[in-house]
Amino acid sequence: MGRAAIVLAAGHGTRMKSKRHKVLHPVCGKPMILHILSQLERLRLDQVVVVVGQHREAVEAAVAGRADVVVQEAQLGTGHAVQVALPALAGGIDTVVVLYGDAPLIEAETVERLLSEREARGAAACVLTAEVPDPTGLGRVELGPDGQVTRIVEEKDASPEQRRNRLINTGIYAFARAELEPVLAQVRPDNVQGEYYLTDTVAILRAAGKAVYAVQAADPDEVASVNDRWQLAEVERILRRRINRRWAREGVTFIDPDHTYIGTDVEIGPDTVIYPGCVLEGATRIGSDCVIGPNTRLVDSVVGDGAVVEQSVVLNSEIGPRASVGPFAYVRPGSRVGAGVKIGDFVEIKNSVIGEGTKVSHLAYVGDADVGRRVNVGCGVITVNYDGEKKHRTVIGDDAFVGSNVNLIAPVTVGDGAYLCAGSTITDDVPADGFAISRPRQVTKPGYVRAWKEKRQARVQTEGRTGDAEGR
Repeated sequence: MGRAAIVLAAGHGTRMKSKRHKVLHPVCGKPMILHILSQLERLRLDQVVVVVGQHREAVEAAVAGRADVVVQEAQLGTGHAVQVALPALAGGIDTVVVLYGDAPLIEAETVERLLSEREARGAAACVLTAEVPDPTGLGRVELGPDGQVTRIVEEKDASPEQRRNRLINTGIYAFARAELEPVLAQVRPDNVQGEYYLTDTVAILRAAGKAVYAVQAADPDEVASVNDRWQLAEVERILRRRINRRWAREGVTFIDPDHTYIGTDVEIGPDTVIYPGCVLEGATRIGSDCVIGPNTRLVDSVVGDGAVVEQSVVLNSEIGPRASVGPFAYVRPGSRVGAGVKIGDFVEIKNSVIGEGTKVSHLAYVGDADVGRRVNVGCGVITVNYDGEKKHRTVIGDDAFVGSNVNLIAPVTVGDGAYLCAGSTITDDVPADGFAISRPRQVTKPGYVRAWKEKRQARVQTEGRTGDAEGR
């Protein structure tokens, strides 16, 4: 028995007041429509079709390889959009679920219940309903004693008693394909907008004596849709809390979950503690027994077991087990920080490998470098990697000592166990166990400051007497 989904994503969403298509606005770091596709992929459907309209190129690019795309050239309503999609369905599809690209909170389990109910009952259609605290503006679903939908009443047509009904139509349906094609042909644009409404199919099917059942969503938040920026923020809040709750149940401690932002594809190990103000994005992987935050951003990065990242930014990099990063460190893309490494305050690491046990404790820039194990990188050290045209690498061997305020002019290699004296500018390679110093010789003049001050004071007094004489 074949299954397919049709996702409606043709409307641009004028109330968003944005150049970006509505379904491409991110929720917890991922475009809305991709949340829906991720849930549908869990169901292993035979086909997914996305209906696009305005700005279709951007939507097509976002769903490429994950869904078939059809174009609704003129936006003539939801019924028309489904009608446009039907010819794209493969043969052997028996059940079709229709969803909306601006409702990103729907879960695979709910869609499965809707599909299974349609198939088990042999119904022409099943309507996903939800009981909400405030149904104002929404169509109410009336049920018969057998659980079938008797009618869907729009609020403008509802009596006071009907308006007290809090069971709403979510607009999500599962149809028998054999029933869907002929019923859509009977839908008429008899409304002010002149559009073909998918909702009208329920009344047509019921009038023909066809079975239409209701399936109630366990959580009404699942069917929340986004039409403006405030609703986008509300959906983000709901999903963020759902994600944090999931990880808390997996053994992660949140000091303040309402101020912790975790993307849908992030993974976190047990006994890790997340402090407030953290933003964890992309394919970030955090091991067990870590401490993250406060006020830390990790993007597409890996953090090993037992590591600490405090008040820092790590982008597309690896932090080894038991490493310590921060506070106020910046680890830029392409960096690998080894086990037990210390990256201290106001340190920037870029496209570099930092070996196990190395310390870069404060106020340093390490860019395009390969730093060995157990190296000490002193305060103020800079790898000078750019000559105005090209980037060059610095190589520092194991157990080397780099004193404070050393500039390493790349390309340059420092051997194992070498010692670079503080304040030096290193332009040539230093051999293993070598000692390098490159700085001006200090000149000390005893008593110079006292003599200089006395000379200056005498000059001031002379100038003062000259001025008095001229005044007289």
